[in-house]
Amino acid sequence: MANHLPHHPLFTTRVEFLPTDERVSLSYQRARLLMHTYNLSASDVQVCSPKYWAMMTDPIMSLDTAMFTILAAHVGLTIGTLSRHLHKRPDLRPLVNRLLRFDTVGIYLLTERGHGLDAFNIETTATKTPEGFIINTPREEACKFMPASTPSFGIPKVALVMARLIIDGEDRGPRFFIVPVCNEHEMFEGVESIRLGARPGTCPLDFSITRFNHVHVPFSALVSSNIYDHSLPASPLEKWWDEVWRIPLGTLAVTAPWISSIKAAAFIAGRYSMHRSLVGKGANPIPIITFRTQQWPIAHATAVGLVMSNWFPIVTKHSAEKTLDHRVRHGIAVIVKTTVCRHFQRCVPEVAERCGAQGTFEHNYLARIENDGKGVIIAEGDVLTLCIRLFSELLLQRYKMPLPDPSESLLARHAASILEENISLLSSLHGGHRSESFNSLILPQAELAVEAMGHALAYSAGLKSGLPKPILDVYECAVIRRDPAWYSENAGLTRILQRIREDEAITSTLPHLDTYLNDLAIEEYVSAPIVSDEAWKEYHDAMPVFTGNAIPINDQVQAML
Repeated sequence: MANHLPHHPLFTTRVEFLPTDERVSLSYQRARLLMHTYNLSASDVQVCSPKYWAMMTDPIMSLDTAMFTILAAHVGLTIGTLSRHLHKRPDLRPLVNRLLRFDTVGIYLLTERGHGLDAFNIETTATKTPEGFIINTPREEACKFMPASTPSFGIPKVALVMARLIIDGEDRGPRFFIVPVCNEHEMFEGVESIRLGARPGTCPLDFSITRFNHVHVPFSALVSSNIYDHSLPASPLEKWWDEVWRIPLGTLAVTAPWISSIKAAAFIAGRYSMHRSLVGKGANPIPIITFRTQQWPIAHATAVGLVMSNWFPIVTKHSAEKTLDHRVRHGIAVIVKTTVCRHFQRCVPEVAERCGAQGTFEHNYLARIENDGKGVIIAEGDVLTLCIRLFSELLLQRYKMPLPDPSESLLARHAASILEENISLLSSLHGGHRSESFNSLILPQAELAVEAMGHALAYSAGLKSGLPKPILDVYECAVIRRDPAWYSENAGLTRILQRIREDEAITSTLPHLDTYLNDLAIEEYVSAPIVSDEAWKEYHDAMPVFTGNAIPINDQVQAML
């Protein structure tokens, strides 16, 4: 369906030659192309159908993070939130249809400048009047941060605004309201968009601070199957989680492009290292892939790319099971996001550095995607905060994650051991999970423990799928590097044995490296010119050339000498 996308003119344009706003405009055009290509229905989005996941996992998403940011909020959050109300709210259908056609862009205004992750305690208000509601930002700290709300790119925008429902002076808790933000040319009355500065080295987007000055909306603006139900929830926090039900799905969805990015980074560095050569003492040039210091980063990234891309579709299928406890579903999303993001942060900078000066330029992808990756750590929930919440609930044994049996692998044994160790530690603390000792001794281990669960699950999926043993061995060695002390203390792997294990894994991988790079199935989406001499020469001819007829003045040269 989407095979033509890498060759479409919108994706073959060299963005590094464009001014900032032309790049932003291009990202909106690309987002529209994706929507038209996949032609999703509201049902596809609501139930996260295979068609929905096909779009969200399309490797094209890794080429333009701004485009993906637009679509993640537009499809996953805005259309997704509205979709479950359509059966009782047919009046929402025209809006949803415009969103599906990308005639209107949907943005998701949840967090506020002064609250960040504490989104339950937002301050924006929606005060009931005889005619509807008044949406208002009471102070600067309550401005919505940072979805792109400007009218600068010729497309109408509508927001789902989280605001506190106020009736007769009583706070009935946070709800979503549909608020038109701008038309093709300007903001709607009472809505202000303050464009934020650029995020250095990333795909640019019109990120904004959004403020509401007594904006009137009708009763139908309330996002609910029953727009007349204004009652105070029995459990406001549970009601809030029900309002933001798409966030856990978004936590999983925002991870997908970074798997493709890891694969692209491995492919670029691998192909570069195979043709880039040094002249030694002999007559023949020596490819830099000959050196072990070059082999490990590339084999590492390749193994991670193959293991993650095998695991992710298994997870999305499992998370769609209706019988799954919603807390477990969110927990799985947190584990996946944590595991993929931290793999990304280790793999991409390492292979970029091994590409030398070439790896620092935008046209070779690696430097830009490394910077873009910092945003996903925060999107749909900050990784560390998500890990702290999940780990705390697992230690309190409120529910369990479906982890592999410890006997299956070293990684499964490690994950189970870390969890058991901390459950035991918690039971010994005076004051339990509310104590200062919990804060200082256990919480710092939350991310390591959650990541260990991800490693075990991903490795288990790789075993069951029959991934090549050299790939699984390299992946295992990379994971052991994360907690070498545990493997030394509990698995008898001293430091030197860990190095020997790595050496054996790399040695078994190298004869098949070319095949493994092809197995990444990412070449069609790679435009980095350093992958071959031919690609570089073609790019070289496309770059701006400065020439002139000026003649140096001899006196100046003599003075300098």
